[in-house]
Amino acid sequence: MNSAAVYPPLMAPADNMFGNVPGYEGTVAGGGGYLPPPMPMEPVAPPQPGPVPEDWSIPSLSEDAASEAFKSFVSSHCCYRDGPAKDGVITSMEPFNTFRYRLETFTESRSTEWANKPHEGEPADFYTQTAPRPWEIQAPPPSLFTNQTQMIRVPYTSSIKDCHSCHAAGTLQCDKCHGNGYKPCSVCNGSGKKSDEENCTNCDATGKDRCRECDSKGTKKCETCKGKRQLLTFIQLKVEWTNQVEDHVVQQNSGLQVDDLRSVSGKELFKNSQYLCYPLFGFPNSAISEASERLIREHQSKYAQTSRILQQRQTVELIPIMNVNYKWKGNSYVYIVYGNENQVSADYPASCCCVIQ
Repeated sequence: MNSAAVYPPLMAPADNMFGNVPGYEGTVAGGGGYLPPPMPMEPVAPPQPGPVPEDWSIPSLSEDAASEAFKSFVSSHCCYRDGPAKDGVITSMEPFNTFRYRLETFTESRSTEWANKPHEGEPADFYTQTAPRPWEIQAPPPSLFTNQTQMIRVPYTSSIKDCHSCHAAGTLQCDKCHGNGYKPCSVCNGSGKKSDEENCTNCDATGKDRCRECDSKGTKKCETCKGKRQLLTFIQLKVEWTNQVEDHVVQQNSGLQVDDLRSVSGKELFKNSQYLCYPLFGFPNSAISEASERLIREHQSKYAQTSRILQQRQTVELIPIMNVNYKWKGNSYVYIVYGNENQVSADYPASCCCVIQ
């Protein structure tokens, strides 16, 4: 008589068996490292001269605008008296406008790790078909130049195993009451009596309080399997989209540091976005051309080995910087107004000590 073959349920493979899945040989618990991407399919565009901006000028900052920016700066500091901003007289203004080159390289990187979750009836599909390799799995990217992370369960790598934390019991001993369901009374410290030998009314003289952590059961639901007793074990793919940003600011002698300029914008002179950017050879400012060539070379060398470059974008801005000289009470001082936002940097001459309660 013919009978249908009976197969045992597909349970978890030994830990080292995941390493035998083609394309996942380095996958281990805790992360298997980043996986090199396939070779790019699109050709790299040959270097070409960058366009020359038609208008390099920035509208000159007026004395009124400089004065208003200074007053706003002072009002934002509780310890600054308004004398210099209110009574100071501007004597001269000197521009130190500079260029900022910015390169953004939008990358996608992939890594794998052995993961698990409470088993909620999902089928075990380990080895029922060939698992797709890490870079074959579809993962639509977010908007360009936007950071995002996505976790994906790799198909045909899932298996079922008993929970290792509770040994398939679904519960664990409560660590607050050590499985007793009760704790010493917090009022009488477990004696059942008050200091005057009266019975403790908080615990009805029992000396015990109900454990609220486990509702006096002595056990709590296992946090690993959430009480399901079994785990679905699988290879998890981590896909990370990262916008790698690097700036180069042309040297200027205003006294501002490069970090001061990170929070402000300038006049956009040039913007270009494509799969792989080419350096701005022949740009009128040689420092920008050199920075463009260096950063593009460094980014492609740094990120192409462990990530897939999806898009690059380069921008050139002209950042307004104005040194404002002024006199107050017969002494000369200076403050700097910079960026389209008219930010101010100053060594302020009139501050007081104040304590915020």
